[in-house]
Amino acid sequence: MPADSPASPPFPGTVLKPGVVDVVSINAAQRRLNRLGCGPVEEDGVYGAETQEAVSLFQARSVDFEGRPLQIDGKIGPMTWAALFKAAPLAPQSPSSDTLSGKVLVVAGTEVGVMEVPPGSNRGPKVDEYLKSVGLNPGQGSYPWCAAFVYWCFLEASKALSVSNPAICTAGALDLWNQAGPKRFRRIPCAEASDNPTLVRPAMVFVLGTGPGHGHVGFVEKVTGTILTTIEGNTNDGGSREGIGVFRRVGRRIETINQGFVDYTSRS
Repeated sequence: MPADSPASPPFPGTVLKPGVVDVVSINAAQRRLNRLGCGPVEEDGVYGAETQEAVSLFQARSVDFEGRPLQIDGKIGPMTWAALFKAAPLAPQSPSSDTLSGKVLVVAGTEVGVMEVPPGSNRGPKVDEYLKSVGLNPGQGSYPWCAAFVYWCFLEASKALSVSNPAICTAGALDLWNQAGPKRFRRIPCAEASDNPTLVRPAMVFVLGTGPGHGHVGFVEKVTGTILTTIEGNTNDGGSREGIGVFRRVGRRIETINQGFVDYTSRS
């Protein structure tokens, strides 16, 4: 390790910002900010305005692990922490394929590349399977199918492991979110996930609101800091809720998932 490289303390789990009490982590960040010439900052373990300004300066000068500019928000989340200490961002381990969480990601991954036939029709041999699994007749309408895809994947994974399927049988993205909580499954709302990104794990279902009564869902396959790798049905390379197939996407961020995350393998 080069002489000027610090030991890389682990990200504390909670985003550091004004009001957060974590003297050890804040003090470590303050020392590093001073060492990198973003101060002077008093190394007192208190996240005040002086520390916030120094963090914003560091963010303006720095990039993340993939060379992209850091978000300048004056907070220390996992991406800023990793850049500050020159460490790899946190990446939770994927679950084993002999668990329901792991198996559902295997099933979803094998569906990547499935396309509507014809594109834009909300139909096709596999798409029809997804829709039928939640009780819809594909021939009787044009139905968005992202939530049906999630249910179908859990259904197939449950069959493979001979366990009951915990997933909510619905084709509605926002209906999934509403039925999942607050006393049925563990839900992590957007604000909670943004403040504590380590709560978001592979195999969780993300839920986006996209307008009055509309939404989009998909699987979290991997979490790297705050960047998500996802597997989504009824989408495209741009992440639309009305796409043309099943895609693996990289680039959604935890803080942009405006509804939150559902953990079908954990009861609330």
